Amino acid sequence: MYGMAPTIKFASKLIRAEKPEVWDMLEEVIKEHPVLLNRAPTLHRLGIQAFEPILIEGKAIQLHPLVCTAFNADFDGDQMAVHVPISLEAQLEARMLMMSTNNVLSPSNGRPIIVPSKDIVLGIYYLTLQEPKEDNLPSFGAFCEVEHSLSDGTLHIHSSIKYRMEYINSSGETHYKTVCTTPGRLILWQIFPKHENLGFDLINQILTVKEITGIVDLVYRNCGQSATVAFSDKLMVLGFEYATFSGVSFGRCDMVIPETKATHVDHARGEIKKFSMQYQDGLITRSERYNKVIDEWSKCTDMIANDMLKAISIYDGNSKYNSVYMMVNSGARGSTSQMKQLAGMRGLMTKPSGEIIETPIISNFREGLNVFEYFNSTHGARKGLADTALKTANSGYLTRRLVDVSQNCIVTKHDCKTQNGLVVRATVEGSTIVASLESVVLGRISANGIYNPVTKELLVKAGELIDEDKVKQISIAGLDAVKIRSPLTCEISPGVCSLCYGRDLATGKIVSIGEAVGVIAAQSVGEPGTQLTMRTFHIGGVMTRGVESSNIIASISAKIKLNNSNIIIDRNGNKIVISRSCEVVLVDSLGSEKLKHSVPYGAKLYVDESESVKIGDKVAEWDPYTLPIITEKTGTVSYQDLKDGISITEVMDESTGISSKVVKDWKLHSGGASLRPRIVLLDDNGKVMTLASGVEACYFIPIGAVLNVQDGQKVHAGDVITRTPRESVKTRDITGGLPRVIELFEARRPKEHAIVSEIDGYVAFSEKDRRGKRSILIKPVDEQISPVEYLVSRSKHVIVNEGDFVRKGDLLMDGDPDLHDILRVLGLEALAHYMISEIQQVYRLQGVRIDNKHLEVILKQMLQKVEITDPGDTMYLVGESIDKLEVDRENDAMSNSGKRPTHYLPILQGITRASLETSSFISAASFQETTKVLTEAAFCGKSDPLSGLKENVIVGRLIPAGTVRKRAW
Repeated sequence: MYGMAPTIKFASKLIRAEKPEVWDMLEEVIKEHPVLLNRAPTLHRLGIQAFEPILIEGKAIQLHPLVCTAFNADFDGDQMAVHVPISLEAQLEARMLMMSTNNVLSPSNGRPIIVPSKDIVLGIYYLTLQEPKEDNLPSFGAFCEVEHSLSDGTLHIHSSIKYRMEYINSSGETHYKTVCTTPGRLILWQIFPKHENLGFDLINQILTVKEITGIVDLVYRNCGQSATVAFSDKLMVLGFEYATFSGVSFGRCDMVIPETKATHVDHARGEIKKFSMQYQDGLITRSERYNKVIDEWSKCTDMIANDMLKAISIYDGNSKYNSVYMMVNSGARGSTSQMKQLAGMRGLMTKPSGEIIETPIISNFREGLNVFEYFNSTHGARKGLADTALKTANSGYLTRRLVDVSQNCIVTKHDCKTQNGLVVRATVEGSTIVASLESVVLGRISANGIYNPVTKELLVKAGELIDEDKVKQISIAGLDAVKIRSPLTCEISPGVCSLCYGRDLATGKIVSIGEAVGVIAAQSVGEPGTQLTMRTFHIGGVMTRGVESSNIIASISAKIKLNNSNIIIDRNGNKIVISRSCEVVLVDSLGSEKLKHSVPYGAKLYVDESESVKIGDKVAEWDPYTLPIITEKTGTVSYQDLKDGISITEVMDESTGISSKVVKDWKLHSGGASLRPRIVLLDDNGKVMTLASGVEACYFIPIGAVLNVQDGQKVHAGDVITRTPRESVKTRDITGGLPRVIELFEARRPKEHAIVSEIDGYVAFSEKDRRGKRSILIKPVDEQISPVEYLVSRSKHVIVNEGDFVRKGDLLMDGDPDLHDILRVLGLEALAHYMISEIQQVYRLQGVRIDNKHLEVILKQMLQKVEITDPGDTMYLVGESIDKLEVDRENDAMSNSGKRPTHYLPILQGITRASLETSSFISAASFQETTKVLTEAAFCGKSDPLSGLKENVIVGRLIPAGTVRKRAW
């Protein structure tokens, strides 16, 4: 204690006595000395950050509210570890890399992470609200005048006023413009950084959490890091001040029950009565009735929720805004689904099996639940708690496997000079664009020159970073696809080059050499894992996305283009699609494809080729719950091999007393081995009709199909002759949430995987079964190629008919495709697009944003091995699995010496298998199956190149990442 105490014991006594001198000395010691704070669990790198401590009284650490998001911390008793960096190097690293002010952007999606939330958002939202405009608005020329009017009560912070705004253009000249705004927005403008790209328009609107995040992002891109940190701090102070000033509280009367609730419920009950009548009359099956009931209640719940939101969002004219609505609309806390349960209708509940209970909970929490409704709702609540415990363990284990598989992926070079890349497009689900092309290409490097399709002007050069300005130009040009560099096609292995990776999301600049991009990718994918559901959706009910899609609605005004459309006109004059691969493309005025929709077989089409449609127009419609078989010509029905008691059975519905003919599994009957149940169409002469494709009018009937026609009945083109209820087609569960992500990363073959056609050609069914399975032949268009045969189990539902044209990669039956089949048949790019879209779909449902490049890095690690198909003059064997890097080196040596190189096919490995088969046996042994890995390594005399992070940590060397890479590696 600098000469004040002769011994340590005496110094401790002074500290305990809290002498004033102790504080001065502590102040001296901690001056400009950062400390590290860590909150467990450290799921991503922002779980440890450096801060400059401030001395306070009391025993609890006080944490800055803006970093709570990164730590996932709250103030209900969270504990944090404090670490003091001792050496000069450690202090320097803490200050330069780990300081909280240097971690403004999230490494997983590049968006700001030190953005206001909770109370701060509510305060800023309240500050920017505006009362309805009046005719004669007061005008002000300076902010001091506005302040004076506020203080004497002549103005409220929400009052509409006219204000003379000062603008400075890029050349430094001052301009004035009168704007209609509010005093609250002017208060916010005072703390706003002044920059030519940051106009008053940005804040002259009601600011929710989405707009605030966008503003912080713009400030970062235009004004730099220090200005953003200072602005965020001021924003926080202002937010807290006005959240307090607003006096927003949660009251019982704030939950307004809509007056239309009873009407909607009565209408839904009326519709459900109709479905029951249709079921009683035998028009629909039990499962169809169930699905329609679930859909009707889902629609009813949504309509009540929308009416409730309209009711509480109405401004009552006395400076009164609904508090609960403000909390939700601002993004401060809660969601519309929670409000729906509070003041609308709780809706449908699930059983523990995941099946949906048909009877919804019509009451809401304000009205209170009756005993029956309360009992029904206990299912879901208990399942939720059990899921949370299971989810944490599963998510943690996924993160561990991801880190292990990708830890040796480090940026090792600036440019690998590759010409390859991925062609990317906007992601469309239904009629909505869920990920625009602009958001996908931002921060990536262009693989070739990008030109404006109309003016032919060069927008982005090959090898140039696509930044915010370039993205705007691409958007204006109306491009629908761009080729970008990707870690997947990078020619450096192990690791990636800077240009194939693109922008470092945490800094907004091109990634620097030595960055451990593999670990960042693993943390980015694993960290939100606990937010994903553990749900396995049962097909019997609706998924969290609500009603099954049953139509296509135009979301933009465009022209229609039809691909692979085979259409017939039914007896009512409707256009019916009888092609399995029909697509409707919405084309804009420049001729570029904006949206593409698949139209299922049997759909009713409302548009023609080149027809113009407006937003909201219905393009096509179909029944989502049945798979029909439709006649293509007018003729007479003839049953073939449809024998009572063997291949068809009369099913009597106990509740309706109506019987229907259902096709059953004829193989189970002793006399049914050679049967092939089908319906053929006969002409007036009793001969089998020929379709336009040249094949006979013969329709094979799947097991479980309900026959709609009698033997000898006259049918018209477009008539439905059989329909198969969808639940008997898809008895499988749809895996959702975390289990789906794990299934994809482990490259597991789905239980009920679909067969993928390997060639373009026409479908033909073989006359005889082979090994008790149905034989499907694909006859190629090119006659020099031999036909391909597939054996399909009788219980599987085949979605193609005799004579259908299928393309390479099309599914022949119901189910999810196998990832290995996609890679083998369609190649690397198709696999990348499928995996990325499937994984992103799961995260998107939970509102989590992850950049595609993280998924590409992990996929690159899963594709490290290749299978030898032709060894050439090398020592390899056919079918051997070898590291791609090793084979490429060997091929280079063979080419240089004039020998035949080896040919190979890429292999997709799951993350666990890829981790165990890595080139480093030390890393593999520390992951799983230690004894087996070490025994094999000793037996084969393996050597470890020590190229990854893990093996270097284990042997006690510096890791080959960061600045060390440049110096020592």
